[in-house]
Amino acid sequence: MFAARTKLKGAVAGLALLAGAGMASAEGITVGYFLEWPMPFEYAKEMGLYDKEMGVTVNWVSFDTGTAMSAAMASGDVQLSVSQGVPPFVVAVSAGQDLQILDVAVSYADNDNCVVRSDLEIDKNSAKELEGKKVAVPLGTAAHYGFLKQMTHFGVDLGTLTIVDMAPPDGAAAIAQGAVDMACGWGGSLRRMKEHGNVLLTGAEKEDLGILVFDVTSGPAAWVAENSDLVAKFLKVTAEANAMWNSGDHKAEMLPVIAKDAGMDLEATDQTISTFVFPSVADQLGPKWLGGGAQEFMKGVADVFVAAGSISAALDSYDNAVNIGPLKAASEM
Repeated sequence: MFAARTKLKGAVAGLALLAGAGMASAEGITVGYFLEWPMPFEYAKEMGLYDKEMGVTVNWVSFDTGTAMSAAMASGDVQLSVSQGVPPFVVAVSAGQDLQILDVAVSYADNDNCVVRSDLEIDKNSAKELEGKKVAVPLGTAAHYGFLKQMTHFGVDLGTLTIVDMAPPDGAAAIAQGAVDMACGWGGSLRRMKEHGNVLLTGAEKEDLGILVFDVTSGPAAWVAENSDLVAKFLKVTAEANAMWNSGDHKAEMLPVIAKDAGMDLEATDQTISTFVFPSVADQLGPKWLGGGAQEFMKGVADVFVAAGSISAALDSYDNAVNIGPLKAASEM
């Protein structure tokens, strides 16, 4: 069914074996994030606010996918990941990697999608015509989950598709070259994909189908337990940057800094971040998110991946994959 299924299973199967292999030094920690994915935390990052609040040097490293973040956290090279997609988190946890969700980094629906090549003239009314086509999908990511749910909605037989595991930048290049018929991704890569095609469903239409799209801050459970105060301070800075952005009073000050750090121009940054929602800490701790909704959603994602043959089994419950302790502590600092 999936051309890259064996590769995905092999990758996630080894994650648990690597967990806890290394830890940060006392002098600093390493945090993963995405380029071309503009968020308020990048203002705090560039202003040195994390280092100041935490009393350690925070080293930042960029990734192309959330699955790569999982691998880096498993090896001990990275202690925290900002804006890891829920599906790659679920893939790792289902495989036995002891990761925890620490906050809801961002909610978005229009910034993670699949694009069909323009010359095929396929839209939501003719999606069945995708059968037999070649698709670039970053497996084990939010884009992968959304792709599976959309194909199920449209009744497209996955067994007829040639599915190639590609990071979004590669998928954008492939659809531009006509090497694939559809590509899935997010951020700057999605914008480039749209230059050569169209989406099947809007963000609102996807949400109506129960396709939620949100990212989290995550970390290895053992490291978080040993450094809970440090994690709380990290989340405090993030929450303050989000509140600063959400107020609407600091856009002129923050946007250029965020754009530079994200590696984007101002216009693209403004267009992208305007589609993002950064929930308050109170909202995050409520029932929609970490108070139960996220756990239920993860179970749904895992069950879909099992049915699609992307992972071998789902956990009975994902309650233990969420740790609200540090976020609660952050709200009280």
